[in-house]
Amino acid sequence: MFEWGIFALIGVFTGLFAGLLGLGGGLVVVPALVVVFSMQGQPESQLIHVAIGTSLMTIIITSLSSMYAHHQNKNINWQVVARFSPGLILGGFLGAFFATVLTNDFLQQCFSVYVFLVVIQMWLPISSTIDERLLKQPILFSVGTVVGSLSALLGIGGGSFVVPYLVMAKQSIQRAIGTSAACGFPISVAAVISFLIFGQDRYSTTSIWQTGVIHWQAFFGIISTSILFALIGARLAKRLPVNILKQIFSFILIIIGLYLLKLK
Repeated sequence: MFEWGIFALIGVFTGLFAGLLGLGGGLVVVPALVVVFSMQGQPESQLIHVAIGTSLMTIIITSLSSMYAHHQNKNINWQVVARFSPGLILGGFLGAFFATVLTNDFLQQCFSVYVFLVVIQMWLPISSTIDERLLKQPILFSVGTVVGSLSALLGIGGGSFVVPYLVMAKQSIQRAIGTSAACGFPISVAAVISFLIFGQDRYSTTSIWQTGVIHWQAFFGIISTSILFALIGARLAKRLPVNILKQIFSFILIIIGLYLLKLK
């Protein structure tokens, strides 16, 4: 029962930060699960692999919820999603495959670098518009493959990559966020399928809750609260000083990044 409470608490913070700051759940879920799984005695060689796989599984559900909300507000450019999806699916599949063959330490270092880049991004203004030609099919396929690969490798929904790119392509910030939410779905589905195919027999476990790199207890515990608290966070964002919250959260991320770099 205690473990259910821990996973539900992770879902609370995941949802709140996603709603308040527009950050993808993987940024919170992956490091939190690394800590919990380590305490549970999960083999060190597969700590972050199981955290990444489980994070991507939660993103399938949260992206559907977020996608519905943004669609209701007409903030999704479905034409861009359709053009982006082939590359995102290919990238998600490839990124998850490479994640299964990379070592735990290397993946933790990659995630730490990503965390520090997000911190820098949070303190800098989003780049100004460049050109709508960035939304053409050949370009979106190439960018989508890279974004999908990196997202699957890190266990994230890709929002930190997609939103700035779409803003540079002359999409409004609201439309960029909504479209990015829809892009998280094909990435996570492709990545989870790839993990189940290539990681099914790579990770030994005695837990009845784990299938390959998917820890089902963590998955159900997180989504039981994350969806509700994402809505609460979105409402609080209208009342609280979001810029100050971003600065506070950036310091928390620095601690997380340093912790993952040192964790062996």
